[in-house]
Amino acid sequence: MNTTNIAGVDEVGRGPLVGDVVTCAVILDPNKPILGLRDSKKLTEKKRNFLFNEIKQNALSWNIGIATPKEIDQLNILHATMLAMTRAVDGLNVRPDHVLVDGNRVPDWSYSSEAVVKGDDKFEQISAASIVAKVFRDEQMNELHLMYPEYGFNKHKGYPTKAHFEAINEFGPLWCHRTSFKPVKEALEKFEGLIRAPKKLK
Repeated sequence: MNTTNIAGVDEVGRGPLVGDVVTCAVILDPNKPILGLRDSKKLTEKKRNFLFNEIKQNALSWNIGIATPKEIDQLNILHATMLAMTRAVDGLNVRPDHVLVDGNRVPDWSYSSEAVVKGDDKFEQISAASIVAKVFRDEQMNELHLMYPEYGFNKHKGYPTKAHFEAINEFGPLWCHRTSFKPVKEALEKFEGLIRAPKKLK
């Protein structure tokens, strides 16, 4: 691949019941190599946070793109993810010559691009994107935990765990839950459509 500015794109948060689906696009600087890039799921939290800062400081360009729970409910999770990826690449301050997208499909866009299954273990650009997206979304969940500690978002990060199911059934769905996802939809019926509104941190 002879192109100069290759962007890697990855997403985090397709499976959770709450929060944004977060995507990231990264163009690495060949003159500023970053050691240790690999799939974010195979790194410790400490290592991810270290690399997150390295990527922000040394990448040629990087950008986060999100789709909100409301957009996920309106579009479905696949189309919302494609939208978030498009926002991530569109927001780069360097136009990529080629885009490598983790997974088996690419958004309907004008960029030269290809999908790469398990790309976060094959291309450093995608690894970098997976790390930034993961750290960004985890931080969102940590902030949500400060507002609603009873839900345990700092532990399960919004994924459909037993503890998360129990919290939804006891306390009800929040404004940031994805109401089109079956467990949330069932909890909404139990709470007669009531959703807990946002609250501010003290």
